[in-house]
Amino acid sequence: MTAPAPDRKTTWVSIGIIGTMFFIFGFVSWINAILIPYFKIACELSNFQSYLVAFAFYISYLLMSMPSSYLLKKIGYKNGIMVGFWIMALGAFLFVPAAYNRAYPIFLLGLFTLGSGLALLQTVANLYITLIGEKERAAQRISIMGICNKGAGILAPLLFSYVILRPQDNELFKQLPHMADAARTLALDELILRVVGPYTVVGIILFLIGVLVKFSILPELDQQQGTAENNKGGNKSVLQYPHLILGAVAIFLHVGTQVIAIDTIINYAGVMGLSLLEAKALPSYTLTATILGYLSGIVLIPKVFSQRTMLRFCTVFGLILSILVVTTQGHVVLFQMDLDISIWFIVLIGFPNALIWAGIWPLALEGLGPLAKQGSALLIMGLCGNALLPLLYGVLADAIDPKSAYWILTPCFLYLVFYAFKGHRIQRWTGQKKITT
Repeated sequence: MTAPAPDRKTTWVSIGIIGTMFFIFGFVSWINAILIPYFKIACELSNFQSYLVAFAFYISYLLMSMPSSYLLKKIGYKNGIMVGFWIMALGAFLFVPAAYNRAYPIFLLGLFTLGSGLALLQTVANLYITLIGEKERAAQRISIMGICNKGAGILAPLLFSYVILRPQDNELFKQLPHMADAARTLALDELILRVVGPYTVVGIILFLIGVLVKFSILPELDQQQGTAENNKGGNKSVLQYPHLILGAVAIFLHVGTQVIAIDTIINYAGVMGLSLLEAKALPSYTLTATILGYLSGIVLIPKVFSQRTMLRFCTVFGLILSILVVTTQGHVVLFQMDLDISIWFIVLIGFPNALIWAGIWPLALEGLGPLAKQGSALLIMGLCGNALLPLLYGVLADAIDPKSAYWILTPCFLYLVFYAFKGHRIQRWTGQKKITT
């Protein structure tokens, strides 16, 4: 039996709840921009090892997204959201024993657990916000959610760095390599213990939010809502939809470029002589550019430009910026920082990246009908690009240099241009019979 459509009040309250979820997603996710350089110092890591933070956090999307879709089918959306927040709370609490033992592998386990809870929540939230209203305004609604996500992302690195970093840390970081082993160990132990308080608070908040959602008025969403009338082809498997599979690859590459632009920028600024304390705001600048992209989507879609047109513009713009990152040089002073111009092109990549995500989702899920939930889970699996591409960047940065390693962005954007112009229009594989209904 099809669930009745929620009334206007319930719809808006539900959007508010989902918006809050996106805010939490952003807060938990973009703290990684500070954790990567912080752990690099406190746990004495190489570039490659430090980017295992992103790998551990986001590889969970690959491993847990499809199981999440089956779990949601069994326990429903509201119970699934509650369980997702509780899993995230467990991941936050794992930071406590990790800090007391300065055990980087336990930190990585905590990050994987946090990511697993997010994989479950993202499967719900992205599908919900895509299907809850008019198809033509899906990118607009996703843009609003993106502002919630990236707004939290702007606050997270600044707030987290305020809590765990001290004004005298610049001098401490300079002295660490020259300390005796016993003194350095003591200093690093004190440094890493600073995460205990923040992550204990985060764990408690996540647990309580799970309880509150359980008793909220958020309705169960019929998995066929908004898609049944567009069930194209009568296919029985999501693998029979090329535009979905190609869309999942697009998500993989897109989110990888997004995380590279945000999570590597502090280390790249370090090459130019900026300390962690001086560079801590750079991820927030990139996320601010992303919010400006979302705002332009809200204003322009669909009144001025269609979702497809904006996706095409943004992928081409992103490709141009990715090439400028590695082909330009020269000092520019902005925000009292004297940096190579390439770092500002990395910041600007945040703008087109906002509407690439918002454009891919509705195009990839179009016509899936009752398979939309599995399709959403497949797209969420694409978020493992956040795990693999920054790690590959770290390998290249160690092997060549941090600036040349940004060449990894160019082929990613080339594929996104392909998907925006052609890939999303491919309705069946070569040799696949067209089924009429």
